[in-house]
Amino acid sequence: MIAIVGGLVTAVLWASTLLGSARASRLIGPWSTLAWVMLIGLAVALPLVLLTGTDVRLADRDIVNLALAGVANSGGLLLGYAALRRGKVAVVGPIMSTEGAIGAVLAIIAGDPVTAASGALLAIIAAGVVLASVERSADRTVAAGDSRPNPDETGRSAAITAGLAVSAALLFGINLFITSRIANALPVAWSILPARVAGVVGVSLPLIATRRIQLRREAVPFLVLVGLAEVAGIATFALGARDSTPVTSIIASQFAGIAAIVAFLVFGERLSRVQVAGVVVIAVGVAALAAVRAT
Repeated sequence: MIAIVGGLVTAVLWASTLLGSARASRLIGPWSTLAWVMLIGLAVALPLVLLTGTDVRLADRDIVNLALAGVANSGGLLLGYAALRRGKVAVVGPIMSTEGAIGAVLAIIAGDPVTAASGALLAIIAAGVVLASVERSADRTVAAGDSRPNPDETGRSAAITAGLAVSAALLFGINLFITSRIANALPVAWSILPARVAGVVGVSLPLIATRRIQLRREAVPFLVLVGLAEVAGIATFALGARDSTPVTSIIASQFAGIAAIVAFLVFGERLSRVQVAGVVVIAVGVAALAAVRAT
């Protein structure tokens, strides 16, 4: 039950980060968005670590896992923000949501058994990703006031966006798997810390030092939302993963469905029939895989 609740709460939080980062990255770009999100997250994570984990002794394996989680999470966020700046939330989100399935595959490789049903569902989810990434030139429009560059008419823009989203999903899947290991060995606060440190050291500080970091007043609320929701989402995922990593991972991936509905209602995003089919296939596949893994 803890895994299910943790996954559901994480899904809501990550839907918030998906929507907020889409707006922020279109206002100030993916690099500056990541820089501010990591600074805000680190300001929250450090006090939590100091309050709950000052007497922690790190083994060599813990240090490696923390480093890998930091690079994978921050790198995935950067690629995800870049994809959201170029494409629709309702397309990018479902592709990125396959991180749960990727995390499950890594758990299987690490020794978790897999049934024939799980394998078939993973293949169905992959097919959904392909469908969701198909975008006709007639579907590629830029909303009023959107600062994204106009997409080209060759289909290359849609392919690049899909590639960025898939790459982000791969890194997020790695992060989910490693974070579950960290959560079982260290206090929950330590699960939050790696990406914040990696992001601040690798992105925030260099942008500040070179005076290339951007900030616009309209982006501030979105940056604060994303910074806080990212921290809270990792924490709730870590708590759920202590009970069951595969179940929490895949239920948490439902964030894409939540974000797609909000994007339709609030942002007025429209999808082609093929894209709708892809989104539905991903949502059904992820839900079915969660059910199979929970039994």
